[in-house]
Amino acid sequence: MVTSRDQNAGRVHSVRIDNSTFERVEEFKYLETTLTNQNSIAEEIKGKLRSGNACYHSVQKLLSSRLLSKTLKIRIYRSIILPVVLYGCEAWSLTLREERKLRVFENMVLRRIFGPRRKEVTGEWRRLHNVELNDMYFSPNIVRVIKSRRMRWAGHVARMVEKRWVYRVLVGRPRRRWVDNIRMNLQEVGCRYMDWIGLAQSRNSWRKLVSAVMNLRVP
Repeated sequence: MVTSRDQNAGRVHSVRIDNSTFERVEEFKYLETTLTNQNSIAEEIKGKLRSGNACYHSVQKLLSSRLLSKTLKIRIYRSIILPVVLYGCEAWSLTLREERKLRVFENMVLRRIFGPRRKEVTGEWRRLHNVELNDMYFSPNIVRVIKSRRMRWAGHVARMVEKRWVYRVLVGRPRRRWVDNIRMNLQEVGCRYMDWIGLAQSRNSWRKLVSAVMNLRVP
């Protein structure tokens, strides 16, 4: 796979080394992560949501059961479904469009957990609105979980020596840089102009910041 801003780069369809031929592709999966030649996260999110939907349907009856408490159902969601969707999310560079897709998925699961609500006047059943779900679900939402994990991983990377490859690609340039997401997360908790790499050298200070990002209550 060839990744370049030059549209003419890597026009050869395959590479031959000794007696082996490697076909050129536009994307491939490595360690359950979809990598594309455009550094796009869209296909990765689609794949994770497909896996999450399959997992959701496998436990759908449990989430609808009247024999289980809502607390237990939320534990099922957070321990079985959520890890499937968020595998490798520390490296994601999300746009608002991808964030909305993830929230739509989570709200679908939460509606199954909390069930419908009856209208007081007509007695008809209706599904819960997003604002109501946000008020009823006290755990950090899926986007906040991603942001906190990304911040935690950023702390690990910032403490690496500069010759480490992970550190050197920290400021790579996909359409939205991963480090741009970190700065946006810092801005949400009032630390927009902070030297975050310097702060990350203190594990205790960084843990407090990660916790603040995780537990920020926003719609």
